[in-house]
Amino acid sequence: MPALFTFEVHTPHRLFFSERVEAATLTLSDGEICVYAKHSAFTAPVLCCILHIKDGNGRWKKAFITDGILEVKEHKTVLMVDVAEWPEEIDPERARTAKEHAEASLKTAALKFEVENAKARIRRAEFRLKACELKTLA
Repeated sequence: MPALFTFEVHTPHRLFFSERVEAATLTLSDGEICVYAKHSAFTAPVLCCILHIKDGNGRWKKAFITDGILEVKEHKTVLMVDVAEWPEEIDPERARTAKEHAEASLKTAALKFEVENAKARIRRAEFRLKACELKTLA
């Protein structure tokens, strides 16, 4: 039986996920990582992505997450993000509309922070749409 570790995902509004898992895969600012039991301790920034969680039964669960912080400790791993959503919680029409609005904002952005903000909004919308596609494949 594979080694398990406690993995928690927190948002400002709820405890999104808390279970003993085999692995968690997500995107850090310097690339993708898969955390397993007994992983060395570290803290790192996380980018908006699809989070992959391999539960104690060997099944993969997928969720949309926004930027945040990952903290790997000896006794548990904690992911803190602004938003975490299961595919079935995402409204694809709302995500498409958000992407269209962000793309329009990008076209009219004049300042660097406006450009970066619009790009971040587009990225979030694209990952939400990707999570919706995962829902239809399941």
